[in-house]
Amino acid sequence: MRGVYSGVMQLLQPLVRRKLRRRARAEPEYGHAIEERFGYYAAPDSEQTTLPGTASFFVWVHAVSLGETRAAAVLVAQLRLALPGMRLLLTHGTATGRAQGRALLQPGDVQVWQPWDTPGAVARFLAHFRPRVGLLVETEVWPNMVAACAQAGIPLCLVNARLSDKSLRQALRLAWLSRPAYGGLRAVWAQSADDAVRLRQLGAPVQGVLGNFKFDATPDAAQLAQGRAWRAARAAPVVLFASSREGEEALLLEKLKQIRSQAAVDTAQTAINTVANGVQWLIVPRHPQRFEEVARLCEAQGFTVSRRSSWAQQSVAADIWLGDSLGEMAQYFALADVALLGGSFAPLGGQNLIEAAACGCPVVMGPHTFNFAQAAELAQAAGAAFEQPDLPRAVDRALALLQAPAALQQARAAASALTQAHRGAAQRTAEAVRDLLRG
Repeated sequence: MRGVYSGVMQLLQPLVRRKLRRRARAEPEYGHAIEERFGYYAAPDSEQTTLPGTASFFVWVHAVSLGETRAAAVLVAQLRLALPGMRLLLTHGTATGRAQGRALLQPGDVQVWQPWDTPGAVARFLAHFRPRVGLLVETEVWPNMVAACAQAGIPLCLVNARLSDKSLRQALRLAWLSRPAYGGLRAVWAQSADDAVRLRQLGAPVQGVLGNFKFDATPDAAQLAQGRAWRAARAAPVVLFASSREGEEALLLEKLKQIRSQAAVDTAQTAINTVANGVQWLIVPRHPQRFEEVARLCEAQGFTVSRRSSWAQQSVAADIWLGDSLGEMAQYFALADVALLGGSFAPLGGQNLIEAAACGCPVVMGPHTFNFAQAAELAQAAGAAFEQPDLPRAVDRALALLQAPAALQQARAAASALTQAHRGAAQRTAEAVRDLLRG
């Protein structure tokens, strides 16, 4: 059956090339080194795999997108301590992941696109780099890659592993493909006990529950300082819509229009409206290709917009601030008094709320957080996050927090404490990888 899958993946290659060229018009990174995705590399093998005078070896880390790459950063730092002589082979599937990953590279490291999962591309990738071990961050288990690593004697592991109920149901519908893939991994280290249970249902060799790398990440100190300075300079509170997804911004704008025009029906609503009209709203879309779209949407709804890319040392007055930059989420969270969690108000699984907590920013989220279920549950239990059934009520909850300074301060303290209480997963994983290679 994997042969059928391989045939389909082979037939899809022209469509993949066409899609990459199309995406490159908006995000030029997608047009860079396209042949890497099919196992063809510019440098000869010897230049890629040998450092004169060293006994170095490649540790391959695959971080498909931006979130996984941020999580991988703390693992890579721990791997360098646990495995002296390692060189990092870093792969990605998205432009944002690749851009973020460049900061992790040291002399002798290599960064390329992940190979498309055909037998030929995978074989060329493994033969070219000959990694000592492969570490897939969180997800991205590809059947041909698993089979090829097993045949080549390369231990392929899933680290910081997570699997939602939705993803499990989808995988079970293709059990003929997913079970051999998960079962063919050398080791799996899960984020939570629930993830471990679901992964074992697919035959994954779960070796332990080590926690979530994202709790280990330390926000950029300069960004935190800048964001806090901006907030201190403003009298009005700031509400951030973090990593918003398509359709969610329209819901927020509709709610803000209602607040502007709504006649007060009771004392509580009057108070909420008064607070809301004094708030600075900040929207940071999840995907950079949507920056222009979101700006146009805000303006079409009658809101003035100030873009982060046009700011110098301070923000510009406008109804909506638009965070149209990459790699500055710590700055945005530090600037905000409270954040709405993008991806959680539509059935998209939510976004990472641990980064918000690390910056001391409490979160109001929708009901759809299945991609980060454990983190959402921990944050709620700690008083650092608050779930609401929809976005309009989430806005009201955020505004209610702004009306209660003591409760807001308590939530901010709970957010900061949350990450401190759950650190250490990256170190535990690096040590587990070291022990696996020694064994």
